[in-house]
Amino acid sequence: MHGAVARLCMVVVAAILNQPLLFPKENTTLPDEDEELIARMREHEERLKIEQVRLEKELSQLEYKQEKIVSEDCYTWHFWSVVIFLVLFAIEMCRMDFADVEVRPGDDEDVFLESGLVNPRTMPLDKDSLNNFCNKCTYASAHENWRVKEFSEGFGDDLLESLRHICDKYADLEVGDFVGIGSMFESWKVCKPLTCDLIVPFSLPELHSFQFHLWCSPASNIPPDMHGCGTIKVVQFGDNGEDCLCGSANLGEDMLCLLHIKNDELSGVHKSDERLCTMNTPYLAKDEVMKWFQISLTKAWGRISHKYDFEVTFHNLDAAGALKIRFRSGKVILVNLIPVVQLDDTDAYFVSHFPSDCDHPPDPYWHLSLAVYERNLLKHFTKLLPQNSCHLHCLQIVTFLHRKQTGLTGKSALTSYHFKTALLHLLLSKSSSAWAYERLEARLRDVLGLIQKSLQEKRLYHVLVGNRKVPKEIQLPKRFFTAEHINLFRSLVLQRDLYTNTVRLSRRC
Repeated sequence: MHGAVARLCMVVVAAILNQPLLFPKENTTLPDEDEELIARMREHEERLKIEQVRLEKELSQLEYKQEKIVSEDCYTWHFWSVVIFLVLFAIEMCRMDFADVEVRPGDDEDVFLESGLVNPRTMPLDKDSLNNFCNKCTYASAHENWRVKEFSEGFGDDLLESLRHICDKYADLEVGDFVGIGSMFESWKVCKPLTCDLIVPFSLPELHSFQFHLWCSPASNIPPDMHGCGTIKVVQFGDNGEDCLCGSANLGEDMLCLLHIKNDELSGVHKSDERLCTMNTPYLAKDEVMKWFQISLTKAWGRISHKYDFEVTFHNLDAAGALKIRFRSGKVILVNLIPVVQLDDTDAYFVSHFPSDCDHPPDPYWHLSLAVYERNLLKHFTKLLPQNSCHLHCLQIVTFLHRKQTGLTGKSALTSYHFKTALLHLLLSKSSSAWAYERLEARLRDVLGLIQKSLQEKRLYHVLVGNRKVPKEIQLPKRFFTAEHINLFRSLVLQRDLYTNTVRLSRRC
C-alpha cells in the first residue's frame, strides 16, 4: 500500500512538471522544428493522466477491502468461536458407532447407552461456551420475537378478513380464526429468518359437513404406513334421510322443509365439495384445497396491499400459504398460513401440509396434528420446572446445530420436530429438578443420546399418542390417549436408502 502511494506521488509530480502551461507566455511560440517534441510531450502527458487514474482506483479498492475485513473480523469473532466449538462437538459425537442395545424410548427413565463406548453422556463439554451460546448467540431476542408475533397476528387477522369477503358463503368454504403453533409460539425459535406458523381452520358452508375416519378408529381401513393420518368425507346434511324428518316420513306435498330447499336459486350452490374432492370420490383432497387456498390468498392480498408498505410473495409454491414479507429496510419475515380441518370439537387438526416437511402422504390421506396439545404441554412444564430452566435452551442448541448441518450436507429424514419430540419424552420422564439451568450440559447429552438410540432402533414414538405419562391437565382426547404408539421413524423402516442416507448425514453433523 505504501508503494502505491509513492508511485502516485511521483506520477503527480511528473505531471505538474510536464505541464506546458508552466512555461512563460513569451516562450510559447516555438520553432517549427520543435513541433515533434511538443507532440511527444502531450502524448507523455496523456499516459501519465491514465496511470494516475488507475493508481487512484487501485488505492481506493485496497482501502475499502482493509476496512471491510477489519469490521467483519470484529463483528464475527466472538460468535463463530462458539459455533466452531459446537460443530466440533457434534462431529465427534455423531461419528460414534451405534451400540446394539435394545431400549424402548419412553418406557424407562434412563433410555440411553450404558456401554463403555464413547457416547454423548461421557463427552466433555465446555460450560462457558454453552452459556455464551445461550446468552449471546441466539439470533433473535425475546423482545424481537414478541414484536414479530404481534405483527404476524395483526397481518394474519387483516388478510383472513379480506379472504372472508372473497369467499362467498353460498359458493365457497368458510374460514375461521387462525391458531399459532410451532417454535415461535413455543418460545424456542433461534434461527433466522423469523417464521410464524398459523393454522387456518376452514369448514363447509351450510347443508354440508365432514365425516372423519382415523387410523385408530374401529374397523379402520387406513394402511399401516399411514398411521397418524385420516380421511375426510364430505357429506350433505340429510343424506340417506338420517338427519331430517322429511327423509324418513311422507309429510305431504304442501309441507316445506327449510333444510332442503329445492328452488333453482340454491340448486347449484355448494359446488365446493365437488371441486375440492378427489376425483370420483367424496373425500376431501389436500392438493385441491391448497390450490383453492393459494388463489384465494392472492386475491385477498390484492384487496388490502395498498394499506401496507412492504412486499409479499410466495416463498414456497408447494405450500399453500407460505408467505415471505420483505420490508423496505431489507428485513424478512416468513408467515406460513396452513389450511386445516378441525377434528370435531377438539384442538386436533387435519393438516394439508407441514412447512418444514416435503414428504406428504398422498390424497386422500391427511396428517393429524396435535401441535396445540404439544404447545400446551410445554406451557404446563414451564409452570412446574425451576425458574430459568434449561429445557428450551437445550432445544435451541440442538436445533441450531441441526440447521447448520443440513445447510452443509443437505436435508435428511431428521427434522427439528424429532428433537422436540425427544425433549418432550425426557420432560415426561425426568424430575423437575433435573432441568435446573446448571444441568444444561447433562440434558443436552440426554437429548442427543435419545436421538442417537432412536436412529439406531429406527423407532421414535409420538410423545402424545398412546403415552400414558401425558398429564390429564393437557385434556388430550381419550381416543389418542388409549391408541397404539405411532413410530415417527417408520419411514426409515420402510425405506432402507432413506435410513442409510439419514445416518450418513448424521455422522457428518
